[in-house]
Amino acid sequence: MTTLASRSSIDTAVKSVCDILRRSNCASALQYIPELTWILFLRILDERETLQELEAEVLGVPFTPSLAAPYRWQDWAAPDGAKRRALHEGYAGGVFQFVDHELLPHLHDLGNRATAAPRQVVISQIMRAVDEVRVDTERNFLDVLDRVHDIRLAGTDPTHVFLLSQAYEGLLLRMGEKNNDGGQFFTPREVIRAMVRAIDPRIGETVYDPACGTGGFLVQAYEHMKAQLGGAATGGQLQQLAEATVYGREKETLIYPITLANLALHGVDQPNVWHGNTLTRNETFGGLFRGAPELFDVILMNPPFGGREGEDAKTRFAYKTSSTQVLFLQEVIESLTDGGRAGIVVDEGLLFRTSERAFVQTKRKLLDECDLWCIVSLPAGVFTQAGAGVKTNLMFFTKGKPTEQVWYYDLSDVKVTKRRPLTLDRFDEFFELLPARADGQRSWMVPRGEIEARAYDLKAVNPNRVVEVDTRTPRELIASIEAKNREIDAALANLKQLL
Repeated sequence: MTTLASRSSIDTAVKSVCDILRRSNCASALQYIPELTWILFLRILDERETLQELEAEVLGVPFTPSLAAPYRWQDWAAPDGAKRRALHEGYAGGVFQFVDHELLPHLHDLGNRATAAPRQVVISQIMRAVDEVRVDTERNFLDVLDRVHDIRLAGTDPTHVFLLSQAYEGLLLRMGEKNNDGGQFFTPREVIRAMVRAIDPRIGETVYDPACGTGGFLVQAYEHMKAQLGGAATGGQLQQLAEATVYGREKETLIYPITLANLALHGVDQPNVWHGNTLTRNETFGGLFRGAPELFDVILMNPPFGGREGEDAKTRFAYKTSSTQVLFLQEVIESLTDGGRAGIVVDEGLLFRTSERAFVQTKRKLLDECDLWCIVSLPAGVFTQAGAGVKTNLMFFTKGKPTEQVWYYDLSDVKVTKRRPLTLDRFDEFFELLPARADGQRSWMVPRGEIEARAYDLKAVNPNRVVEVDTRTPRELIASIEAKNREIDAALANLKQLL
């Protein structure tokens, strides 16, 4: 059994599985990541429940596992599993026959039973979109199972779940690579961490993402709040955090099971994620969202860039538009508790656009009903690695009182590329200045009256930026070019002598 004691070792192990999947009929990230998701989830579920069963036995309390033989990983997938040995000794094609026609239908039906436990409902939803194994041959499939089996919780250090989840998040980023469409589901993790830190969700608060994608905001909020508890956490607090704290909605059928699996891998045993169109409330599956509050203390989200909705979405909102970002901004305002806080990613167009009435009305509603206390202007390339090149901003606001002034912080001049992504340290000065909303070379305050005079144009225009101007005359520029040419000629002459 391989010992995985570091992030790099887990990354290597996961990459080796992906290499097999890529050559086995799952060429792109949008194909091999969903396949790896359900396999990895069943592996970790089995080991987690095995440990929980042992703990329950020691404590003398009852424990009922979610799956029974022969549907547990230890039965059909583990190298020494009884069902796997029987399949191996049977006829050719027996493994695919069992998985496609026995295991998957059993897992699909698991959540439909009247006595289904919450975790069984989660399992059935994660597996619902898996109709058959995508891997081309049984030999490759068994190779995948063996390598995933080596990624075991007991084989890592005490932060195993964190390490494994980080490796998994690295995979999700690949869904935003060139020629894929994953950018709309993935927000760069450093941006998420900065937003969560600025909003600072506290224990006892509810956190909501109405377009949660792969669950990045919910995962980071969960980790942030769990860190607050430290080693003094009670069982009740941990249960509340894992079962009644984070809530989300996601429309895409491909992404929904990945969302559930990502949350489960981070320790959220009962992901409260609704499947359907948030804006129309057209529900695909709402079983995991039953009992969710109507309003939330914290909302963190990244609305889809450039999305367009039909007439059925507009009917729920006061200000009609087909722009998903404008509709989602109205959704966020209406979903916050009084005193609730929100942090959202928006593209530049939403801030400066004043030509469409719904944009202006929505921004006026925001300033009337909420204190828009901060806008951060991000660099142009922040979302490039996730498949989107739009210029973005972060908006932070609190519901319950109108905006009097907006504090801006400008990071737009930071050079960001795929090789040099935006990192959390770029926000160091932002967090230093944020408590006092202090002015600086990158920060300034704009009163509401000025925003209203600009017809609610909220775009960040930094009045404090020092612009370097070349004051040299044409003659001086020519002399500088000639001097550089002489240096080049001298270097070439030395090189020729050496040759």
